[in-house]
Amino acid sequence: MVNRFMRILVMFDLPVSSKGARKEYTKFRKFLIRDGYAMLQYSVYGRITRNHDDAAKHIQRLRSNLPKRGSVRALTVTEKQYASMLVLVGERTASEDLLKPREILEL
Repeated sequence: MVNRFMRILVMFDLPVSSKGARKEYTKFRKFLIRDGYAMLQYSVYGRITRNHDDAAKHIQRLRSNLPKRGSVRALTVTEKQYASMLVLVGERTASEDLLKPREILEL
């Protein structure tokens, strides 16, 4: 079976106006990091998965760890679609440059 690498992008806007809300924000952010997501920019995290089924598994893990309030969105794209993303201002983050297309094929 050929692996079709996918990327999951998670975008969120969570309240931080109270101590409890900040705690919930921190808990969610730490879950993302533990689950292999890397920050692309503020409140936007992404991770690579081996295929669609693996992406679905991680989306389910994401659903199980959602905060009670705020807005959280997930977008799944193919590696080819992700690679075509334009960076209009600034540069790619260091975590985005960790895996080159050739290295991904060897995973």
